Amino acid sequence: MNRIDLSVEIRPKLVGKRIKRTEDPRLLAGVGRYVDDMAPQGTLHVALRRSDQPHARIIGVDVGDALSIPGVMAIYEAEDLEGEVNPAVPTSRMQGYYATPIWPLARGKVRYVGEPVVAVVAESRYAAEDALEHVSIEYQPLPFAIRQVDAVQDDAPLLHEEAGTNVIIRREFKRGDVDSVIANAPVTVKGRFRMTRKTAVAMENRSYLAEWDARKQSLTLHTSSGSPGIIRDVLSDCLDLPGSRVRVVAPEVGGSFGAKGSLYCEEMLVCVLARKLGRPVKYVSDRLEDLSATSQAWDELIEAELAVDADGKMLGLRADVIGDVGAYSIYPWTAALETVQVVSFLPGPYRMEHYRGRIRGVLTPKPPTGPYRGVGRPSSTFAMERLVEMAARKLGMDPVEFRRRNLVNDDEFPYRTASGIIWDKSAFQECLRGACEHVDYPALVRERDTARAAGRWVGIGLASYAELTGIGSRISVAPGMPINTGTETSRIEVDSTGSVTAAFGVASHGQGLETTLAQVIVDELGCKLEDIQVQHGDSSLVPTSTGTYASRSAVLGGGAATLAARSVKAKILRGAAYLMEQDVADLDMHEGVVSSRNSNLTMTLKEVATAVYKQMGRIPLEQREDLVASETYDPYLGTACSSTHLAMVEVDPETYGTRILRYVVAEDCGRIINPMIVDGQIHGAVAQGIGAALLEEVVHDDQGQVVAASLADYLVPLASNIPEIGVVHIEADLPNNVGGFRGMGEGGTIGAPAAVANAVDDALTHLGVCVDTLPVTPERIFRLLEDRRQAAVDVNPSVGGMAHGPDQIGLRRGQQLRDQSS
Repeated sequence: MNRIDLSVEIRPKLVGKRIKRTEDPRLLAGVGRYVDDMAPQGTLHVALRRSDQPHARIIGVDVGDALSIPGVMAIYEAEDLEGEVNPAVPTSRMQGYYATPIWPLARGKVRYVGEPVVAVVAESRYAAEDALEHVSIEYQPLPFAIRQVDAVQDDAPLLHEEAGTNVIIRREFKRGDVDSVIANAPVTVKGRFRMTRKTAVAMENRSYLAEWDARKQSLTLHTSSGSPGIIRDVLSDCLDLPGSRVRVVAPEVGGSFGAKGSLYCEEMLVCVLARKLGRPVKYVSDRLEDLSATSQAWDELIEAELAVDADGKMLGLRADVIGDVGAYSIYPWTAALETVQVVSFLPGPYRMEHYRGRIRGVLTPKPPTGPYRGVGRPSSTFAMERLVEMAARKLGMDPVEFRRRNLVNDDEFPYRTASGIIWDKSAFQECLRGACEHVDYPALVRERDTARAAGRWVGIGLASYAELTGIGSRISVAPGMPINTGTETSRIEVDSTGSVTAAFGVASHGQGLETTLAQVIVDELGCKLEDIQVQHGDSSLVPTSTGTYASRSAVLGGGAATLAARSVKAKILRGAAYLMEQDVADLDMHEGVVSSRNSNLTMTLKEVATAVYKQMGRIPLEQREDLVASETYDPYLGTACSSTHLAMVEVDPETYGTRILRYVVAEDCGRIINPMIVDGQIHGAVAQGIGAALLEEVVHDDQGQVVAASLADYLVPLASNIPEIGVVHIEADLPNNVGGFRGMGEGGTIGAPAAVANAVDDALTHLGVCVDTLPVTPERIFRLLEDRRQAAVDVNPSVGGMAHGPDQIGLRRGQQLRDQSS
């Protein structure tokens, strides 16, 4: 025991501080360990012959001289794995849903370009790739419908005949009598909006390494997944192994953005082959494979109509959505993940008494759609916020004022939306006000108008949205999915040296969870930051785990850490109270030192731990407690997070390129754990959102071939595309949530596309065109202006000569491009 001067200032809390990320030193020094850094002795490598057909029957495989290539061990097609593996089936409780089975290799036929058909196993990837050149596959092409509007028709060719239809999911949300309201409304606006296909483009491609232990008859999979617990559970079923003999580890992971959170064929394949061959088996995709076979996102076609009264009050909303889910329902999230969330979140943060949203999820010969940062809400926010801008313009009302009149107010929480989502509490109005104050909105409008008077195409756009983060057990992350995604477990233990180990079921892939979770533990437990080791990304750490997705880790992981730290702290203080002969109510611990409020007595955490574990009899048996606790947290409903984005853009009348002049985000993410990490998440997500708004698009041509086969074709934002981003932090109280944390990792991708789209539309409003498809590329702007010009010519042929003045510059440029292309 020691004595200290109690007048010394106690170190302030770490939650809310800009603590440098504790994981960065190893990553910046190049000593982080990713899957491809692992090279166990005897590792074999897999290369895949993928389908070059969008829909075809597999007639036969000819391996030619592939087996004669030095180093080639074996070649497999689906029938060679018969009886070795069961399919993964992404089941759902939703009525009328069909779950497409997922196998390691295509069985019988292929359903998209890029689907794996043949696996070559060799001593090196080079040998495996060389052998692929000798493998040929004979196909019988089958008819297909590449676009969702065609595939949804009753007479469309079927991808999965056993389903009896291409529409494998339907859902409707309804409240009130929306048809009557729209029919009688003073003002209505409607549109057909589309968010095209995206893909994640993580820095690290998907990577898997499976090791089979013949002695223990157990499997370890090292994977770049964000959901090791989910992958462990499904592999246990697929391989008929008890969970205790399957371990899934996600080491360092170089980004995911949702795309690495699902089960992939290649993960199943390396596990089956490792057990079959008795050697480690590795597969690392290249960029072409990632672009053509990693799950993709969005591809939603939304027809929506909004009714408002003469004072700008929203009356009703209806929408019909066709979601292109690709060739398979993805495991475990199902085809409902993206599609259903579009219509469930469409009303957003607004009061809406009358609503109907219908969705059809349709199979097409493309890679499956799956989780992507924002999931469904980028599309729903884009459609809703376009309608908001259109309604405000039709009423002659400022779009900020229109939103202010319709956003849910503080005194209306908790608010149940028309689709049944419950917004517990969030700063809807404050976010709108915060963004406008940050940029001095009235001055910004004057700046825009001055630029327009000078002939520049400048516009301002806003987007307000709400999302559900840290979803608890009331609903699954994916509608109808029978997997509990609403709990998280933390196990915290203090060893005999006083060091603290905290284990979680989450899996960080760039979020800085080792730092933020440690900050929470420091404040609740009272230890030093440097004494904590946070463990994650390993299915063996806690009894039940899933992973990191849906903005859940800070909410659920932080909540579980809070509860477990409090439990361990109580044990420490009880032990210290006996050792110090003090009342436990008078003790507290800060920076690893237990002190008494009523004396100068102190004990270090190490001294308490030594007494508990090493010094026999120091604490009586009946009072001795191991300094360990495991707690599970369930927020049940989840927590609402809200934001308003505001963008000012300028469109070049010669090139139609869009430049972002100003950008601000006002976001309520509750009690902020680490503002530096929060800012980084916002900046990164906004950059992705800008990419979705202006650049990124996966294109499949009429033959079903993917056109964007490299990063020369699939354009992602560069640093030069991203403006300085103003961030306004709003920390609204969240009383019914442990820790008061909200998730915020996805918000930038939700708000940015809509805000940029509205800004571009505002910049082009004088030309009479409407932005209804993203990305709004220079080519799309040209087509919009060309269509408008052609429509004007059809009405009045004299318009073909083009008028003079700044409003006609773009139309003249469109004529020039049209002439050049012809």
